[in-house]
Amino acid sequence: MPTVNVARDLLFERLNRKYTEEEFDHLCFQFGVELDEVSADEKDPTITIYKIDIPANRYDLLCVEGISRALSIFLGDIKPPLYKAVKPAAVIQTIVKPSTQSVRPFIVTGILRGVRVTKNIYNSIIDLQEKLHHNICRKRTFVAIGVHDLSKLTPPFTYSADPPTAIKFKPLNQTKEFRADELMEFYQADNHLKHYLHIIKDFPIYPIIRDSTGVVLSMPPIINGDRTKVDLEGKEEKTMDLFFEATATDITKANIVMDTLITMLSEHSSTKFEAEATEVVYEHSGETVLLPGLSTRSQEIDVKETNSVVGIQLKAEEMSTSLTRMGLKSTVKNKGTISVEVPPTRHDVIHVCDIVEDVAIAYGYDNIVAELPRTPTVAKQFPLNKITDLLRENVAQSGFTEALTFSLCSVEDECEKIRQKRAEVEKKLAKISNPKTLEFQTCRRTLIPGLLKTIQANKKMPLPLKLFEISDVVIIDEKEEVGARNERHLAAVFYNKNPGFETIHGLLDRIMALLEVGEKDYGLEACDGNPTYFEGRGAEIKVKGKVIGTLGVLHPEVCEKFELVNPCSALEINLEQIL
Repeated sequence: MPTVNVARDLLFERLNRKYTEEEFDHLCFQFGVELDEVSADEKDPTITIYKIDIPANRYDLLCVEGISRALSIFLGDIKPPLYKAVKPAAVIQTIVKPSTQSVRPFIVTGILRGVRVTKNIYNSIIDLQEKLHHNICRKRTFVAIGVHDLSKLTPPFTYSADPPTAIKFKPLNQTKEFRADELMEFYQADNHLKHYLHIIKDFPIYPIIRDSTGVVLSMPPIINGDRTKVDLEGKEEKTMDLFFEATATDITKANIVMDTLITMLSEHSSTKFEAEATEVVYEHSGETVLLPGLSTRSQEIDVKETNSVVGIQLKAEEMSTSLTRMGLKSTVKNKGTISVEVPPTRHDVIHVCDIVEDVAIAYGYDNIVAELPRTPTVAKQFPLNKITDLLRENVAQSGFTEALTFSLCSVEDECEKIRQKRAEVEKKLAKISNPKTLEFQTCRRTLIPGLLKTIQANKKMPLPLKLFEISDVVIIDEKEEVGARNERHLAAVFYNKNPGFETIHGLLDRIMALLEVGEKDYGLEACDGNPTYFEGRGAEIKVKGKVIGTLGVLHPEVCEKFELVNPCSALEINLEQIL
């Protein structure tokens, strides 16, 4: 969940109310967000900062304007505003060249006139931009935002993609001009911008936005031009016209980003909640798009069905009022149906169930009476999970500490590190098609490597280390619809100055007793063919003649590959084969 930092006094000023910390925490809970932390500002300790956790898809709450506006509507102090984009007589255009289609094919634009910019508003613009970049924009991969002072520009604008050597401009907050290829090298040492260079670095052409005189607005998704920056020029307040642009590889996300920027910041413009429409012209297709969209759509919900889902009894008028408090202007069409207007701020509302959720939030989760569902069946715990929970408790009582390791691992963990032949084992692994790191290439087939990694990370702890895990492994199975299935395994390791085989063997006896497997029904059989275990010190565990696992002293090479300096015994069994 994203965390938004807001100054308490600024927030209360915008709400025209004051709260104690406990009262505001309760208000956040009622609205469906969470007051995560209260702290002092790093630069000015006299300023109290509220850190508020918001849902990941509520982009309208990523700034103080959005939070204060939503809370004011929720409290009934203001009505949900009507957002609109007005088309002027002379529309400002952005021409998109065909060359952009191979790099970042889309761009959306918008204008706010007469924006009153103060230091707080300027900081809010920057913070909202950064929050969107790290959230829906996926660190500028999908969308990159630029905000510019329109008075320093001469429309129309051109969005093209040119060779790096053909692009030269002075980037934001720099004192000299750079070629694009020089910029990519220059920003390698920048802790903030170096993380975005890979997005376009390997392309033969880079996207660039210019005005009609050749002034560079931006080289997305890396940096804006210095000439068009929003600058207070040392003043406490300045009124200016702002031009917003967002280039993208995903047009849907770009429209959401532009709608969010315009609706959140339009309260500071000369005409509140009103933007100036612009046009984007795609030369390769001849398409002309009027932006920003700021579209409102209607959705109908059934009162009876909504009450049934939430577990409440609200009249249509009460439900309509509740939705309006959540920023969804609603009207009762008849006694059984409500028409809901979804504004451009609420891109999180995709389905009727999202509206139903807002009804529940406005009603108050703490006001919903808990009751047993009226179903014709009685629920019970899944048998495998039930026996697993019982085993966890009893193995822990035997002196072993439970570990929870990653279900993904490297191919090396499953092969070389435990002395298994890669040629034989790799084809049995459920591998990730596009792994992000070498550490997470495949789903595990055994729990032992994960436990050994845990010991490796905790070697400084006092000996002995006795760990166990009961979790699923993934087995390739062509009979299954998805080509693989889960198996519930139990594994344990004993790490000390001596191997402690008798400890692991004793644990096995205890597990078999708990599972009510008779002494005559299970036994051990030497398995010198398993290279994971020391020769002559490994065994297969058989129940009624069926192999259900292995145990033994791990081979010294296995310990060495996990950087373990003491001997180790291990046990792993397939619980499903016993049950």
